[in-house]
Amino acid sequence: MLNLEDLDSDQRVAATAPRGPVCILAGAGTGKTRTITYRIAHLIEQGFVSPNRVLAVTFTSRAAGEMRHRLNLMGVGGVQARTFHAAARRQLRYFWPQVAGDLPWRLLDNKFPLIGRAARAVGVGSETENIRDLLSEIEWAKASLISADQYPEAIIRTDRTPPVPAEKVAEVYRRYEQAKTTPDGMMLDFDDLLIHTAGALEHSPAVAEEFREQYRTFVVDEYQDVTPLQQRVLQAWLGERDDLTVVGDANQTIYSFTGASPDHLLNFSRTYENATVVKLQRDYRSTPQITDLANTVIGKATGRVAGTRLELIGMRPPGPQPTFNAYDDEPTEAREVAGQILNLLDQGTPASEIAVLYRINAQSAVFEQALADAGITFQVRGGEGFFNRNEVKQAISELVRAAARDDLPQEAVGPQLHRLVRAILAPMGLTPTEPEGAQARERWQSLNALVELVEELGQASPDLNLNMLLKQLRERADAKHPPTVEGVTLASLHAAKGLEWDAVFLVGLVENTLPISHAIKAGDHQIEEERRLFYVGVTRAREHLHCSWSFARQEGGRKSRKRTRFLDGVVPEPDITQVPPRSVRPKRCRNCGQPLDSATSKVLGRCEDCGSDADEGIFEELRSWRSEMAREMQVPAYIVFTDATLMAVAEAMPTTETELLDISGIGPVKVEKYGTELLRLLAELQ
Repeated sequence: MLNLEDLDSDQRVAATAPRGPVCILAGAGTGKTRTITYRIAHLIEQGFVSPNRVLAVTFTSRAAGEMRHRLNLMGVGGVQARTFHAAARRQLRYFWPQVAGDLPWRLLDNKFPLIGRAARAVGVGSETENIRDLLSEIEWAKASLISADQYPEAIIRTDRTPPVPAEKVAEVYRRYEQAKTTPDGMMLDFDDLLIHTAGALEHSPAVAEEFREQYRTFVVDEYQDVTPLQQRVLQAWLGERDDLTVVGDANQTIYSFTGASPDHLLNFSRTYENATVVKLQRDYRSTPQITDLANTVIGKATGRVAGTRLELIGMRPPGPQPTFNAYDDEPTEAREVAGQILNLLDQGTPASEIAVLYRINAQSAVFEQALADAGITFQVRGGEGFFNRNEVKQAISELVRAAARDDLPQEAVGPQLHRLVRAILAPMGLTPTEPEGAQARERWQSLNALVELVEELGQASPDLNLNMLLKQLRERADAKHPPTVEGVTLASLHAAKGLEWDAVFLVGLVENTLPISHAIKAGDHQIEEERRLFYVGVTRAREHLHCSWSFARQEGGRKSRKRTRFLDGVVPEPDITQVPPRSVRPKRCRNCGQPLDSATSKVLGRCEDCGSDADEGIFEELRSWRSEMAREMQVPAYIVFTDATLMAVAEAMPTTETELLDISGIGPVKVEKYGTELLRLLAELQ
């Protein structure tokens, strides 16, 4: 029996609204996925629709996989949850013979060669970057329902700047479309899947009747990001019906460069006059301090989207205020961020709950270097390639081989399955504790993450056995739905959409980066999208939010950068001619007085090459103790304490919890977890 008391009052209104048009305006962290899964389950439980007649559409395979997973946990199976393209591909394969007869078609996975040939024929550059730009223009045009003939005129009405003259783009577009028809049949790209699906439903009454008999209820997530082409497909699915639930937040519209538009979301109550519209504004993700900043940032927005914004209400207990730090240059900014991350790790924040977010991928390099220098494990772009890693492929192959063996308990379920998988992977390097070497550690973390995923899947499906597990792992791999790997995440703001962490560092917040330079040239519309991108970054944080920027790219470089305009009226503009505020003034070595410029030296309170007065034997005893604690708690050793922190402890030899707290990087959480045992050990070593 579905327990609707698990929802708050607004979520409950959305979940129990009558069949028909429902628009859920859901702010960041307000539980939209929970709400729509409860709505689907409620409609099914009340007998309004059967599971196999529901089509839920998401924008990523990962989101579709999460929705199916949640529905399965609620005991609801059979609901189709897919992306627009996956749903269209499945439908087109079924209906193709009815609309095209024996004409064969295949999916075009790689458009580059065809567009490259078209570009050369037209006389424009065929360099990789140019082909990518042309490809983006053609994809935008198709998503916007603009043909090659219409492109030159249509581009004038936009704020887009084509990579080559519009007439040349149109000719490349035209030749590309022609090249997809061959004597052997047709090649269809992903946009064609949508075009032909819509066309089949619009022009073939038999196809439309059969489809609409199958699917009665539709749910669309992230509705602010639909393109005109996707909306055309959705309308073709619906026909004259209105059993549609849409969920979105215009404040998070950040993909207009692909053709996405929030207009359909904003116009929903005009399109459907009998629509139920519900606002979800209680943010269960973030503290009031973070939601206050988010509301302030988006409150300065202009244009139509601003008129529909939601006012987030932070429902978590109060937390620390967001911090705003200016630095002389990027390397200093990166080192300071690494130092703050070390402090968070020492205070008990898991590495997987920390993210460094930036506007463009090129910004990651300096932060990767700083984290590596500080000994902090990290993963770039959230680990989307988890199932493509060699060790994971090998592990799954081992599980496949094990499933074919007669001497293993094939029907093992629950904890037995978990132990079986761990035993199968042990020869591959899945030792009881994390090894020390960098490559071995990375391999171990991947294998351990896979085992933890097995345990999670087993909890969701108590009857899960080895063969069923392999099927789910294949689905996860197809859906790009990786488990969490223990490491700090580095990601672009676009890649961070839909994710969240306990602590978020928004870095590189300078003009011409955020907003990006081409948005500034394009004008207010694109600048406002950049503001929404910053808003998305702010709302990724649950408790800790650190915003930073630097005035120069290189150490000693000219300080010509300006802080992003999106912080105007939020935090005072610093005077770069003055000494930096105390919170960002470099610490100095207690021995030689030189500034400390690395995360490790700041924890030690001295230069790394100034020498230590700690007893080497005590330091090794502390390392041994840390290894025991890590094994006992089943976490990587550095999560207990880093080497730098242990060396600082060995040098200070604290005797009370207060003295422990005086050591950089040791906070109340670490003292509560380890303080008693650590002080007892230190007393024995005195």
